Amino acid sequence: MTSTRIEPRFIAIEGAIGAGKTSLTTLLGKQFDARVLLEEDEKNPFIAKFYQDRESFAFQTQIFFLMGRYQQYMKLAQRDLFNSVVLIDYLFQRDRIFAQLNLQESEYQLYEQIYTLIASKPPRPDLVIFLQADTEVLLDRVDKRNRDYEQFMDPDYIDQVNKAFNNFFFYYSETPLLVINTNQIDFVEKKGDLEELIQKINSHNIGREYYNPLGS
Repeated sequence: MTSTRIEPRFIAIEGAIGAGKTSLTTLLGKQFDARVLLEEDEKNPFIAKFYQDRESFAFQTQIFFLMGRYQQYMKLAQRDLFNSVVLIDYLFQRDRIFAQLNLQESEYQLYEQIYTLIASKPPRPDLVIFLQADTEVLLDRVDKRNRDYEQFMDPDYIDQVNKAFNNFFFYYSETPLLVINTNQIDFVEKKGDLEELIQKINSHNIGREYYNPLGS
């Protein structure tokens, strides 16, 4: 497939743990000849400890992610986004979804004070793509990618994360949104599935749209 230029200049791809957001961002980056920014999960020194003891390490993990995500987004704000297509594998509000899920009440109150100070500054995407999947599908994908720090991940936690993301995007209205049900597709291994997604992204206009591909 040849490189394709698309109308949205800045696209954020989101999804719960195991949804495939990083894989799709990377693949679309090649197809669209785009600048790609990926979340740096493995650089968080607290992440492995968090999955072993969530209560003890949630706040440190969350604040590290918040600052890292803020810095990545602000680097985008300092560049001319209209000179190239930019793809990023998370929405800035992702951080708050996890904070609400992971932090104790007193920790979250402190987190909110920090978040409120910076939340309006990161640039908004022209399009957000939410990769939706059943929890069982997410668990299977997490198992297949076999990351060391995810070996201690509780399946119930992934289910909680999945529900939190579905709830967030049910009410999301800040930007155009394309919701893709990925249960039946494999855009990493199947070229036809990826091509269909690219066609759908190219044809998306404004507002909210749901897409339920059956897969090749």
